[in-house]
Amino acid sequence: VQLQASGGGSVQAGESLTLSCAASGLTFRNYGMGWFRQAPGKGREFVTAISWSGGGVKYADSVEDRFTISRDNAKSTVFLQMNSLKPDDTAVYYCAVLRSNELRSTEGVYWGQGTLVTVSS
Repeated sequence: VQLQASGGGSVQAGESLTLSCAASGLTFRNYGMGWFRQAPGKGREFVTAISWSGGGVKYADSVEDRFTISRDNAKSTVFLQMNSLKPDDTAVYYCAVLRSNELRSTEGVYWGQGTLVTVSS
């Protein structure tokens, strides 16, 4: 399984970014997908997840109403639209294949290499 994340960069507070994660080596439509992040000096934290069909989503409280996860099963790609970015959103963002396809848990089993998002004030 390979997960290739892209779209990170440096932005000002209040701006937007969209991350993409292209998956290969698995039947993408069978799996839940998630985004996690790790800020400098901190542990990795859950950001958001989407069920295999896209019908179920979960968000961390810190990103609710600002971030949107979506997926295109035909292109084996999951997206993270990030609006109203804050300096606290600065982190390396990782996409992951989840153990549960219906979001019964958000445990990741396969991980991408991460993409850096830097938000300056």
